[in-house]
Formats: sequence, structure tokens, C-alpha cells
Amino acid sequence: MRNFLPIFKKELASYFTSPIAYIVYCMFLIIVGYLFYSGISFFSILSFQSLNNPNLAQGLNVTEGVFRPLYLNMGVILLLMMPLLTMRLFAEEKKSGTIELLLTNPIRDVEVLLGKYAACMAVYLVMLLLTALFPAFTTLVGSPEAGPILSSYLGLLLLGASFIAIGTLVSSLTENQIIAAAVTFGILLLLWVISWSASFAGPTWGTLLLHLSATEHFQNFAKGVVDTQDVIYYLNLSVFCLFLTLRSLESKRWRG
Repeated sequence: MRNFLPIFKKELASYFTSPIAYIVYCMFLIIVGYLFYSGISFFSILSFQSLNNPNLAQGLNVTEGVFRPLYLNMGVILLLMMPLLTMRLFAEEKKSGTIELLLTNPIRDVEVLLGKYAACMAVYLVMLLLTALFPAFTTLVGSPEAGPILSSYLGLLLLGASFIAIGTLVSSLTENQIIAAAVTFGILLLLWVISWSASFAGPTWGTLLLHLSATEHFQNFAKGVVDTQDVIYYLNLSVFCLFLTLRSLESKRWRG
């Protein structure tokens, strides 16, 4: 794996020498910041109202009222942001013709794949770390529960890892970045809403749809519950997509 680090550095630098990372960060933080502001403002209004209504104060919880909806909404925002980060990973190399040079060099396909995937994950981790300012700010004026917040970030990390793996796979199948972004968004959206029809799909198919749903598995993390089944779901999805991407790269070698 000696070639992993050079590929990782090159790919990471390419994100910040182009406007992609900055645009994604800006859009993401503006949307999340607005949602946080709306949530904390509504919570503040309820807190003032509870001064005259003790019964209302019993149900107030900044973690449940502000951060749980915030992190659930962040999962939805990732449906839009992840395709923008992953669309160029292999599609750009294919369009420019540099993929042939990359694959004909004495570099293993797995090194190319992991280097690009790790660079995209690093960009995503920075994006998550920037949102940690919101719970940090709230500790100055309230007492949010650390457990559910940490579990939510674990869920967002796993969710993002699986979304990036899906985007990497799609990007390896086309040389058009717009197509890669559109197809990735379609797959992610399907995984997000697939559980909506579980209630009328019958017991067998309903159970399967719930298991395939990215929403159902993420909700437990937002509640502060870390279930091994949810962790395994995201890890399996990520590994499976990376495996298919590797097969896609190897097939290009075979075709010459």
C-alpha cells in the first residue's frame, strides 16, 4: 500500500484547489446553520412560555427538541451534498483520459480506490467537525446530553461513509460527472424513502424494505442508541459498494 498516501494527498489537494469543497462546505453550513437557528429559536420561545406553564417545562429537552431533528435533517441534506463530492472521483479521470495512465502505472487498483475514497472521507470529516460548533455553542447556554449527540455523529459518519461508497461506485461507471451526480442522488434518495411502502408491502417484503432503509438505521443513532445491526448495515453497504467499484476498475484493465 505504498502508493496509497501519494494518491490520497493528490486527491485531497484537488478538492481544495478547485471550488468544489468550498461550495459544498458553504452550502452545507448555511443550511445546517439555518436549521439550528430555527430550532434553537423555537426552543427558546417554548422555554419562556414554560415560565408561566410548569407542565410545559417538563417536556422541554434541548437534545430532543433541537439536536435530534437537526441531525435527522442533516441526513437529508447529505442526499444533496454527497453526489457533489463523489461525482468527480473517477468520472473526471475517465473524461480527461488520465484513468488509463493511472491504471497502467505500477499501482494496484485497490490503492487507487482507497486513496480516492479516503480523500473524500477526509473532506466529509472536516464538514462534520465544522457542525460540532453548534452543540459546543449550546453548552454555553444549556445542557445538551452528550450521549445522543455523540451517537448521532457516529451515525452521520457511517451514513456519509456508505453514501460516499455508493457515489464512488457510480462515478467509476461513467465519464460524465453530471450523470454520476444524478444517478448517485437517485440511489441515495431511494434508500432514504424505501421504507415508506413497508407498511403495505406485506410482512416479508416490509421487513426487507425496512432493513434496506438508510432512514430506519439512522434514526436509532439520533435517539442515542448504538445498535450493532445499524453499524453492520452501513459497514456492509460501504464494503459492498467499494468491492463493486474495485471490480469495475479491474474490468477496465481487462478491456484494455
